[in-house]
Amino acid sequence: MKRLLCLLSILGLAGCGASLFQSRTPVPSVYLLSASGAPPGAAPAAAPAADLAVLKPRVRTGLDTDLIAVLYPDRRLDYFAAARWSGPLDEVIQDLAVQAFRTRSRLRDVHTDASAFGRAYWLEIDVADFQAEYAAGAADGAGAADSAVAPTVHVHLLARVGSSGDRRVLGLFDADRRQPAAQNRLTAIVEAYNQAVDAALGQIVDDTVATLNRSSEPR
Repeated sequence: MKRLLCLLSILGLAGCGASLFQSRTPVPSVYLLSASGAPPGAAPAAAPAADLAVLKPRVRTGLDTDLIAVLYPDRRLDYFAAARWSGPLDEVIQDLAVQAFRTRSRLRDVHTDASAFGRAYWLEIDVADFQAEYAAGAADGAGAADSAVAPTVHVHLLARVGSSGDRRVLGLFDADRRQPAAQNRLTAIVEAYNQAVDAALGQIVDDTVATLNRSSEPR
């Protein structure tokens, strides 16, 4: 009888442990953004035979996370539930910028800041805005994606390019894009993010290449 009671006690504790440590938190969906190539029919921007180091971007407070940000009309910043970017936003933007330069320009070599001192030029990006913005009348809370009103994604990037030799700034760029989501569903909102950041980085690539071409002209 004692052995039977001990066995029942052990089984009872095992059952309690399973329910005690089992998490009810939903597994977050991870979303990956990607940069597209040059627009159809357009060749990559001609550039001097130079190397470019893309430095780690500086991200505005509140956006420096892997969570997907949403901004409400009362200026309250929140995040979509159970959804994340594929990494912290500074790493995501840096990776997208490198992709954009490699597919949209003819620069000889583009790398991250790990090898900045071996490059002729450097590029630094400030992320001022990177959030989905709901207009007045949209549903409140983290479940806003169930509302009938779709948000507009706002991506605002500030960039500067300079010479590695003397750290001189050669050009300053401002890329501000707003892309309405086709539907008020998270997949459609993420697609709007992708379109907005792709357009913003495309402008930065074009402005950077034009600046480097001017700086490489004989004087």
